[in-house]
Amino acid sequence: MKTSQLLTELQSYGLRLESLTDAGGRKGGAGPTDHKAVRIGETTVMVPVHNIASGRSPYSAGIPDALGVSQIFKHDVYIGEVLFPRRAKFYDHFTSDGVPFWKIAQLHSHNVLATTVLQNCIRYGNKDTSCQFCAIGESLKNNMTISYKRPFQLAEVAKAAVEMDGVEQFVITTGTPSTPDRGAKVLYESVKAIKAAVDIPIQVQCEPPADFKWFRLLKEAGADNLGMHLEAADEEVRKRIMPGKAEVSVAYYMEAFKAAVKVFGRGHVSTYLLAGLGDSEETLIAISSKLIELGVYPFIVPFVPVKGTPLENYQTPDKDFMQRVLQKVGGMLADAEITSDKAKAGCAKCGACSTLKSFEKKNVEITSGSLTLQL
Repeated sequence: MKTSQLLTELQSYGLRLESLTDAGGRKGGAGPTDHKAVRIGETTVMVPVHNIASGRSPYSAGIPDALGVSQIFKHDVYIGEVLFPRRAKFYDHFTSDGVPFWKIAQLHSHNVLATTVLQNCIRYGNKDTSCQFCAIGESLKNNMTISYKRPFQLAEVAKAAVEMDGVEQFVITTGTPSTPDRGAKVLYESVKAIKAAVDIPIQVQCEPPADFKWFRLLKEAGADNLGMHLEAADEEVRKRIMPGKAEVSVAYYMEAFKAAVKVFGRGHVSTYLLAGLGDSEETLIAISSKLIELGVYPFIVPFVPVKGTPLENYQTPDKDFMQRVLQKVGGMLADAEITSDKAKAGCAKCGACSTLKSFEKKNVEITSGSLTLQL
């Protein structure tokens, strides 16, 4: 089995762990969650381990040894070994006002720091407006985080994570407040404080603000990359799965993308697309083509049902569906020279929540006589 195929299947199906007691990983929160970092060869990916779907996975892993190495099986047949990255050293420390660092930000993959600045959203908890896949309030309810991470707290954690654990980038997202900036203001304040404390590439993520001036302000504060997440492209799917967020139309997102690329540059603006929510293969490829033409990286991720959400029993996307979409979009990204390695920070740069970067290969034709080969 090819490594890319194994990684894609693990992210689609999840991984059953022999013991969840010491599984660690991230449970609850905004965006993809219920995951644990798993390293296979030179690649680290985030694999679902805490959700309902992973309990049905054909893949399982035994208890890791002292070095974090574990055997992995498919249908109880041994197929190799995986490595679980160790617990971050900065987790054992506290902010100057006494908050545990791990409540401020979490280690993602093996070298990425991630946080949600505002752990509340104007839409969460209201069935008429909330995104049905989101668990942003769960980690707060379980006392695993705090509602607002102050700029000085983020700066302290970032500095420690770089110095103690060699963290190489910081991804900062936020719940959406009721203000027209849609979270851009708190991101601006956060980035300014972090950059004053430590030199680390930063991606910020929010919904498109009412005033696109925020793109310039975020860039001036020190943000290197920007993410604005569609989640789904089909308007009917958006209205059904995320009724509140769907009020910000795809057309408005496209205008925001154009404006953002002018500020951050091609390949330094990205969007999340959750494959499996209802978008067809054709829809995902078509919207990706439009985004790439604008200079936006479409980060396509297999949808992972999260416990405690209305979609917790939702079907995960088929592995063959994912392979076809990722292979097509990966080729398009390579042809356009908007690949993950060119980003300074962010989801595309990290790549742990999707295997898309492993499909970034140009469609090259070699012609010999009457024979044409597609490589």
